[in-house]
Amino acid sequence: MRINRMILVMLSLVLITVMGCRHQKPAEQDLLRVKSEQGPTHKKVIFLMVDSLMAQAIDKGISQKQLPTFQYLIEHGQYYKDLVSSFPTMSVTIDSTMLTGKYPNGHGVPGLLWYSSDDKKMINYGTGPMEILRQGINPVLTDALIHLNGKHLNPNSRTIYEELARLGLKSGSINGLIYRGPIEHTLTIPDWIQGPTSLQKHIKVKGPDFLALGALSNPLEGSKDTKNLPDDLTDRMGLNNKYAIEAVNYLIQANKLPDFLYVYLPDLDQKLHKKGPSELEGVKKVDQQLRAVLNAFGSPEKAFNEAIFVIAGDSGMTQLLPAKQRSEIDMPAMLKGISVLKPGEEVKAETEVALAVNETMAYVYNFKPSRSLRSLADILSKDDRIDFVAWKENGWIHALQGSTSKELRYKANGNLIDRYKQTWTVKQDAQVLDLKLNADHRTLEYGQYPDVLERLSGSLNSHKGEFLVVTAKPGYELADRSSPTHAGGGGHGSIRHTESLVPLIIVGTNEKPANLRMVDLKAYLLDLLTNHAQKTK
Repeated sequence: MRINRMILVMLSLVLITVMGCRHQKPAEQDLLRVKSEQGPTHKKVIFLMVDSLMAQAIDKGISQKQLPTFQYLIEHGQYYKDLVSSFPTMSVTIDSTMLTGKYPNGHGVPGLLWYSSDDKKMINYGTGPMEILRQGINPVLTDALIHLNGKHLNPNSRTIYEELARLGLKSGSINGLIYRGPIEHTLTIPDWIQGPTSLQKHIKVKGPDFLALGALSNPLEGSKDTKNLPDDLTDRMGLNNKYAIEAVNYLIQANKLPDFLYVYLPDLDQKLHKKGPSELEGVKKVDQQLRAVLNAFGSPEKAFNEAIFVIAGDSGMTQLLPAKQRSEIDMPAMLKGISVLKPGEEVKAETEVALAVNETMAYVYNFKPSRSLRSLADILSKDDRIDFVAWKENGWIHALQGSTSKELRYKANGNLIDRYKQTWTVKQDAQVLDLKLNADHRTLEYGQYPDVLERLSGSLNSHKGEFLVVTAKPGYELADRSSPTHAGGGGHGSIRHTESLVPLIIVGTNEKPANLRMVDLKAYLLDLLTNHAQKTK
């Protein structure tokens, strides 16, 4: 579930009790500084992240002649169907990976919901309405709007915006929730939100040269060409595809594109959660919006001459079974007899376990020193809907397969090398994570779980604490007492290929990515930008 959609839910909940007039914002200087200074022959890079875009939907739509823009882009560029996402496959973690070039152990954003042992509280960037109400609108908004970029995102892992500034290149973000950069901006909180919370009306943040975040930061407000930009409450405060596309088109037509522009398109995710991954109407809408961006240049040919387009999904989705087929895995019920932290409560002396459910994946925190993580793993793995349970122990990562008791353990460095030149030591049953080991050639190949050893290690080393990682089998999702569920629809969060492999379309350059992983895209994008800048000079 995407964080900005849940911010909208929080804003709407506040609106129920307090109403106010449209807020006045301090003048932003984005349009004065955003334009690339590299000259007209320097190609810009426009990265469009389409939430939950899947290759199977693109292929299906093209075969039915319903996606002419996608077809045109693929025919004139590169098309990959197996870009490996981050883990957990939740947008806030994925975006952090793409923009920093690090997995969660490097960027420090473990998921949409996680427990901070430093703050001794659950960090929730916006999961579902009931969890938000129980945990409190104020702390959730504070974590999402202030702490996510200002505190939780590792300051030692530079974002692409920070890297580009050091290189003298301009950058921008439209509706991206991970936006940290070197330039000071102001988020303006509407009166009807500020009143019942402790949020200040004007929040200073740092981002790229151009930062648009719906109505909270709209540097185009007041421009005669964007006076109808959809950013009021009925338009989800601007946190929607229409706002993002109109903002991009304005920068193109006003000749104000930065060297790198990140654009987030959230609408598809909500449709797929409700109807499942086979739903095509949302993809058709994205197709039309992409055509509008190309037309803003005057023609697709002119667009490809002036810019490099990179279009990617952030995660896939698994089709969830109907509720009558036990698609919802009730985790507190599995831990019957154990004191499990309730949403909104503080950890007390008697609290034994806390759950941070990220749809088809969950972190399970152990607060009882006398209970081992293995004993908790034994309890949870008995359910035949559990895929596997993993934890760290004595320098090894253990993975216990659901319902079979088969176990694998591994650690970094060893005599086995994978396709990404990472080396590993693997013991016991490799089938638990569908690994194919070749002792003679000293190679390791991945099956149903792409780059699983590095990605699982990244999540288990993403933050402090003693905890398990739990994943659900395809068709099922995990749930706490007030978790949002999507029976019969779509779900993501887990590490299997269905939720992990996403499409990548690149048009306007023949340069190819060295590796098809989200974690490697930052280096690829920087290479595109710096190489083109050098060629221009």
